[in-house]
Amino acid sequence: MISTRGRYSIRILLDLAEHHTGDFISLKDVAERQDISLKYIERILPLLKKGKLIETAHGKGGGYKLTKAPDEYNLLEILEYTEGDLAPVACLKSDAPPCERAAECKTLAVWEGYYKLTRDYFKNITLADLMNQDFSNNYVI
Repeated sequence: MISTRGRYSIRILLDLAEHHTGDFISLKDVAERQDISLKYIERILPLLKKGKLIETAHGKGGGYKLTKAPDEYNLLEILEYTEGDLAPVACLKSDAPPCERAAECKTLAVWEGYYKLTRDYFKNITLADLMNQDFSNNYVI
């Protein structure tokens, strides 16, 4: 499952993309628009900065902005920086030791297929895709 940290990371980066003017964006503004606690955002940002997904500037006029265009960010990249490996089972994680039961494991193919579907799905959605979604046909009862 994707945690709050992963979901909020996408929302934060999407907000930075949607409000990009070339200037740095105040974290307070992002927090208000997204209705996310400023303290919680401050815990997520180091992961995004370490992954070089954002850049920061301190002082007057400082804040945060994306390091590349929205169409160059896929959701898989964002989630892997904030969630770590999205493997559904421990034996498929990138740092997992070889599983002694892999040759006889009747469920391994299921988990590999699920993992591939998950990675392919998130890899093919960019921030630009989310920005360009059409909500005009959404009808809520």
